[in-house]
Amino acid sequence: IMSAYVVVHLTILDGEKIAAYSAVAGPSVTNHGGEFVCKGPAEMLHGDAIGKNIVIVKFDSKAAAKAWYNSEEYQAIIPIRNEGAESCFILGGE
Repeated sequence: IMSAYVVVHLTILDGEKIAAYSAVAGPSVTNHGGEFVCKGPAEMLHGDAIGKNIVIVKFDSKAAAKAWYNSEEYQAIIPIRNEGAESCFILGGE
């Protein structure tokens, strides 16, 4: 079975709000079997940048990734994420 990946492009607007979001988002990922593969500044090799930073999270399957994203725990912190950053979440793999 091929893994699935959540790729997040983001530009931070409010560092304090993103810190509060990350304090919950990080554990929620690991609680759902996700593993952070990459976090940091994004460097474009081709095309237009979507965000200044990138995060890549590996899950065992698309179903597992969707279960995390749609979980009550994660959905509860989306408003603070949206206040703290402009972001785009992409699900691929499997």
